[in-house]
Amino acid sequence: MHIPQLKKPHLSFWQIVNMNFGFFGIQFSFGLQQSSMSPIYSYLGADEASLPYLWLAGPVTGLLVQPIIGAMSDRTTSRWGRRTPYFLIGAILCSLGLLAMPFSPTLWMAASLLWILDAANNVTMEPYRAYVSDRLDKDQHSIGFLTQSAFTGLGQTLAYLTPSLLVFAGMNKNAVNASHIPHIVIAAFMIGAVFSLASVLWSLKTTPELPMSAEEIAVIKSQPSSVKLTILEVWTAIKEMPDTMRQLAWMKLFQWYAMFCYWQYIMLSLAKTIFSTTDASSEGFRDAGLLNGQLGAFYNFIAFIAAFALVPFAKKLGPKIVHAACLTLAGIGMLVLPEIHDKRLLLLPMLGIGLAWASIMGNPYIMLAGSIPKERTGVYMGIFNMFIVIPMIIQIFTLPLIYRSLLGANPENVVRLAGALLICAAMSVGFVKLQSAGSQAN
Repeated sequence: MHIPQLKKPHLSFWQIVNMNFGFFGIQFSFGLQQSSMSPIYSYLGADEASLPYLWLAGPVTGLLVQPIIGAMSDRTTSRWGRRTPYFLIGAILCSLGLLAMPFSPTLWMAASLLWILDAANNVTMEPYRAYVSDRLDKDQHSIGFLTQSAFTGLGQTLAYLTPSLLVFAGMNKNAVNASHIPHIVIAAFMIGAVFSLASVLWSLKTTPELPMSAEEIAVIKSQPSSVKLTILEVWTAIKEMPDTMRQLAWMKLFQWYAMFCYWQYIMLSLAKTIFSTTDASSEGFRDAGLLNGQLGAFYNFIAFIAAFALVPFAKKLGPKIVHAACLTLAGIGMLVLPEIHDKRLLLLPMLGIGLAWASIMGNPYIMLAGSIPKERTGVYMGIFNMFIVIPMIIQIFTLPLIYRSLLGANPENVVRLAGALLICAAMSVGFVKLQSAGSQAN
């Protein structure tokens, strides 16, 4: 399938901001998961070593949903747009999942709701990335994807910080429901449900998709369409994957294994190093949850600022050098983080983690976008997400095997492992050769 290349209108900075605002709500939802799911599981009685298994929903739904939704959206010609139907359906389901999650009475129900929530997020996520690529010419890809990264930082900043803001506003941090889940966590999820849908609606209202030409629609409609053909399209795209994309897979293996380790165990590590507790029913454990939220908010705020600050560096030095430097700083930060016992000093490693998070959400997509053909943007963005979720699945099934034997059943050692792997990711960036769609790597 070849779609004619058309010149796209140049968007102003504020138009690009409006276009990416929907990513704020999507990432607010992800931020709530990153900051709150391990604590929620602990409140409901989960074993430390088993925590990775309970995070399986995200990577599996991403693995299955995003490539298929990407291929489907590439072939969609509805009167509402090419990507828009997926944004709306995903955002509505995500809001419903967020409303239900903090009322889970049992561990199995919380884990089940996470499957629904992650599936909904993934239905929205991939077409949103393709929408940015669709809407912008190549010379605006950097600002487009890094603005998306900025909203990742802002959305997750507020998601992490919301429980602390609610305490500041007067809510009792020790008030819990019958399942020991704090009321401030319940309120944060309800706020997230509103943001998830409202922000996507704002983007669609202010920056609708470009209407497809009659020629573009004719090309898409001329292609046979079925579930079998969609799966075949994904498989064919994998076999014909550009070299740049294959090389990025190694970097993403280390990068995302590390980040999943960090998100799952940082709160438990802080409970030990700062509050000297492993008791999920203790006040110290709840305080560790609030501290984790504050630190997560800080590094996500750094990511929000850095996403814009990295734009000129990415243009001048190239996304490879910038990404490797940011990953290295985060790796060093995670290695030293368990050695810190003063809450104020914890902000230092968060600077590096924030820079890396901004780069993770932007620079790999800049490296990728120039190497993939326009007519396969959706499916390749979905496949690229496989390079996120496969490392997460590997982490889920391998970390419990080494948690006691090699890591001493100590969450601090999981954070150290994450730091070492981020440095490996930084080194692997050097093996990536950038190329343009249809050209040879150089």
